[in-house]
Amino acid sequence: MKRLTYIIVLVFFTIAFLSCRDKESKTLSTEVKHSGALRTIMSGNIQSVISLDTLSKMKNLYALGAVDNLKGEIQIFDSQPSNSFVVDSSLQIKDSYNLKASLLVYAEIEAWDSFQIENSKTKSDLEKQIFEIATANGTDTEKSFPFLLEGTIASIDWHVINWKDDDSIHNHKKHKESGLNGTLQNQGVQIIGFYSTKHKAIFTHHTTNMHMHFKTNDGAVAGHIDDLLLDNSITLRLPKR
Repeated sequence: MKRLTYIIVLVFFTIAFLSCRDKESKTLSTEVKHSGALRTIMSGNIQSVISLDTLSKMKNLYALGAVDNLKGEIQIFDSQPSNSFVVDSSLQIKDSYNLKASLLVYAEIEAWDSFQIENSKTKSDLEKQIFEIATANGTDTEKSFPFLLEGTIASIDWHVINWKDDDSIHNHKKHKESGLNGTLQNQGVQIIGFYSTKHKAIFTHHTTNMHMHFKTNDGAVAGHIDDLLLDNSITLRLPKR
């Protein structure tokens, strides 16, 4: 009888240990990783730093970045690429992992918690509210974290870069204007973003803690977000805790 009790207790603690280890593993999988840096690109080095096909087997991949040699924008939602390119002065969206990146920020997120963004109008309003909601939700805001936004956006200023091969002088204005750019109004979109207070000039610009890319719900447009305006409630998703 004592031996049976010992075995039951041993099995219980083994299951508990494996459960905790599995939970820890899932927590670690939300880590944000990056290859390349904006300051490196701005210095003129726009060569590839990572091949997307090395990440193609990840089941819940979320990523954004720039195609090598700055020939397009990378957007991946739940392992589904919606990468955007300028071809013959027209926008093309491709769902391929068969490309390389000069900058990539990514994370593997299995599940998300949902919140509502209210009373935000500008990009800076949005940045502040994301930080407040993340902090209240127990997200470690000392570390970088991914987020999703879903809903109808009043306007989005966007661009898809298509850098000239012989141009060695880089700045933010030229990056926005080198390919295609425009403004969408009252569009339903999905946005992938990464928030960090510690990665300025690495994967966020020096004026913001966020880097965001998007795709429209109809899949017709995707690219880098330069600015946005909100006039309705939208859904914010943060990695499930």
